[in-house]
Amino acid sequence: MKIKERIESKLLNHLKPSKLLVIDESEEHIGHSGYVQGGETHFKVVLRSKKLKGKTRIECQRTIYKILNEELKNRVHALSLDVGE
Repeated sequence: MKIKERIESKLLNHLKPSKLLVIDESEEHIGHSGYVQGGETHFKVVLRSKKLKGKTRIECQRTIYKILNEELKNRVHALSLDVGE
């Protein structure tokens, strides 16, 4: 399973979002630190979930980082988040 698909699957399973976009922006970072041939290193996530209601931006980020811990430790170099309820 591709990393993008794993990110989508985990976020769908844990946060049941009403909106979820996972965008692989790796090709925009060719030549930058963290880029690996083949991509899947830089992602943007747009997510709306009632499970994040009442959480601060930092709490939302921590929640997502915890869910995606394995991906962030291994392949994903950068994760841009646009989150809300």
